[in-house]
Amino acid sequence: MNSYSRFAQYYDILTANIDYKARAEYFDSLVQKFGGKKGILLDVGCGTGTLTECFCKLGYDCLGVDVSQEMLTVALDKKIDGDLSIQYLHQDMKKLNLYGNVDVSVCALDALNHLSSLADISKAFRSISKFTNPDGLFIFDVNTIYKHKHILGDNTFIYDADEVYCVWQNTYKPKKNEVLIELDFFEKRGDVYCRYEESFSEYAYKIADIDKLLTENGFKVEAHYDYDSFDAPARNSEKIIFVARKVK
Repeated sequence: MNSYSRFAQYYDILTANIDYKARAEYFDSLVQKFGGKKGILLDVGCGTGTLTECFCKLGYDCLGVDVSQEMLTVALDKKIDGDLSIQYLHQDMKKLNLYGNVDVSVCALDALNHLSSLADISKAFRSISKFTNPDGLFIFDVNTIYKHKHILGDNTFIYDADEVYCVWQNTYKPKKNEVLIELDFFEKRGDVYCRYEESFSEYAYKIADIDKLLTENGFKVEAHYDYDSFDAPARNSEKIIFVARKVK
């Protein structure tokens, strides 16, 4: 299992281009569109908690879970600084153990793409379903096979910030639509740079396979949308939004 020690430390810097407030408002609009309840919201794979905080400010009673203790440490520090009422739990999304049920579950920023098989996706869906109230909503996004092949692929990205210099290298492995992500962090300490390495993989899946697993685990698929829109997915969509409802 990855520790994400350096990645957690610099995650907010590397994702500074994401408009978290707009993302939360979009997810909230989906909750309203499909008649969901603005009650208890579970943020699955919450990372450093930036999106969770946005949901909290929109009026949800928020609970965040993540498998990375390092990510949650950052989230807890931010929670204290922001004086927000959010509960964070160190849990694997495949084996949730909550104190009660939730009204809405969200899983954003390709957190599900970190699961390496459809069997693991199914375990996560089963676990989330177990703690979702009847008629509750499960809204999530996933990176597409198209994005893994043609956008992430075998490309390299450079992040040059005041705090860190990061080289992000991808290697595409077609057998499992996997992208191996290798990160090199360079931290300046005085007159020298210290280098740290981390790596992890993301996996892409067919929409039909994800739909099948949702149905098998007690959800009804309500809609698919292109990334942060109300448009139907296209052949070259990079990220798909799923809206599902707990039916059994």
